[in-house]
Amino acid sequence: MSIRVLLADDQALIRAGFRVLIDSADDLEVVGEAVDGAEALALARSTRADVVLMDIRMPGMDGLAATRAITGDDDLAGVKVLVLTTFEIDEYVVEAIRAGASGFIGKGADPAALLDAIRVIAAGDALLSPRATHSLITRFAAQSDAMLPAPGARLDALTPREREIVSLVGTGLSNDEIAERLHVSPFTAKTHANRAMMKLGARDRAQLVVIAFQTGLVRAADL
Repeated sequence: MSIRVLLADDQALIRAGFRVLIDSADDLEVVGEAVDGAEALALARSTRADVVLMDIRMPGMDGLAATRAITGDDDLAGVKVLVLTTFEIDEYVVEAIRAGASGFIGKGADPAALLDAIRVIAAGDALLSPRATHSLITRFAAQSDAMLPAPGARLDALTPREREIVSLVGTGLSNDEIAERLHVSPFTAKTHANRAMMKLGARDRAQLVVIAFQTGLVRAADL
């Protein structure tokens, strides 16, 4: 079954380029195009896309507002948002994660990297490179307001292994890298991460990064 992708960008030429690229992959298909956030939200509901490739700067409802609306709608719980950014460490990194995005990728990324990013997001993983993770935590640390309610005592619900996995996720490691570090299988690493997300009420691994920092499991100096 193909991964269903919705394109949200106000520039027709950019959407056309993305459509050609995405439709060239056997396991991906474009199911709709939106010129602004409001249309992206409507199409997310009607097309039941798996991944929304979301630009930030659009007229009317921008990409951040649309991302909040999509991730805040229980009927769209299965829809993931991959935000397009000009730079991996631009000013929207924190806002994108706060809005509920599962990851972000630069507009200058290689075509193969974009296709892989869509697959990663669709699989339920977060797209946060170590560099982007460092940027996220550094910017988050400089802000007085929290992205998520502090987990507090909920960390007590985690097993020692789950706590260890959350701390490693917080440093930007992938399941494969965590598995290698802990000498377990990638499946085991992902299972522990998923259980931790459920216990902590995190939507995805991107939010686990924030929780890891909020609770002191990870510090900016660790990255």
